[in-house]
Amino acid sequence: MSTPILAAGAVLWRRAGSGAEVALVHRPRYDDWSLPKGKLDRGESMPHAAVRETAEETGFAARLGPLLLDVHYDVIEGPKVVRYWAAQACSGAFEPNAETDELRWCSPDDAAALLSYRRDLDVLARFADTGPPDSVVVLVRHAKAGSRNQWDGPDEDRPLSGTGREQARQLATLLPLFGPDRLASAPPIRCRDTIAPIAAAHGLPVADEPLLGEEGYWDDPAAGLARFREIAAQPGVSLVCSQGGVIPDVVGALSGLDDVPSRKASTWVLGFTGGRLRTWDHYPHPTG
Repeated sequence: MSTPILAAGAVLWRRAGSGAEVALVHRPRYDDWSLPKGKLDRGESMPHAAVRETAEETGFAARLGPLLLDVHYDVIEGPKVVRYWAAQACSGAFEPNAETDELRWCSPDDAAALLSYRRDLDVLARFADTGPPDSVVVLVRHAKAGSRNQWDGPDEDRPLSGTGREQARQLATLLPLFGPDRLASAPPIRCRDTIAPIAAAHGLPVADEPLLGEEGYWDDPAAGLARFREIAAQPGVSLVCSQGGVIPDVVGALSGLDDVPSRKASTWVLGFTGGRLRTWDHYPHPTG
C-alpha cells in the first residue's frame, strides 16, 4: 500500500451569543465550500500544519482545542488522511487570495447545509457534539531529568538532562499552539524548567502548585484533585507541568480511564464544559 498523504485542518470557531459560529472557506479552484485544511510541509507535525493552514486559508490565528476526527479518502495521488481539531479564532481578518476567495461565519446548522463534502459533515457533527470548551487544561509531564544516582542534592533540585532540555525546546514549539493564558508548575525544578522556554518567549509568569507535585498530591489526593478542578474552572487555557506520579491519577479520576499513559514530555489536553471533562487528547511525544 502507498504511504498516505498527510494533511491537517480545523473547525475554526468563535463565540456568537450563547453558541458558536464556524468558518467555511470557498476555494475557486474547486468551486467548493470546505473546512480550512492543507498538506503538511516536509518535517512538519499535524498540529503545526493545522494552525498554519488555518491561518493561510482564513487569515485568523487560532489556538487548538479538542482533537475531532481523522478523515480518510482517496485522491489521484493516493490515499489521504486529514486530521481535524476544533480551533478557536484569536485574531486576524480574512483577505481573499488565490487559494480561498471567500470566508463565511455560519451557525453549525447553516454550515452543514453549505459544505460540499460529506466527510466535512462528519467533522462538523463531531464538533457540534462536543461543543467549544469553556476551559482547557494542557497538562504536561516534565521532560527527562538527570539520573538520580548521579545527583547528590535534593531530588526537587534535580535538573533536566541534555535530552530533557531538547524536549523542553520541542515543547516550546508545540504547547503554544494551544494558546495558554497562564502557566503553573509543580515544585521540582525539572517541572519549572520544562516550561521555562514558553514562559520566557511569551512573557507569562509560572505559578507554583505544590498540591500538583508528587509529594504534595499524595499527602492529600482529594485536596490535589480539588485544586486541579479549581484550575480547570478558570476560563481560557491553563498550562500545568506536573509529574508522572500525579498525572495518571488526575486524568483517570476525571475521565474514568483505567490506563493513562504519562511518559516524560508527553501532554494531555483536557477540555471542560460546565465544569465537566468532555474531551481528553494525549500527545505522547513533545513534537506533537
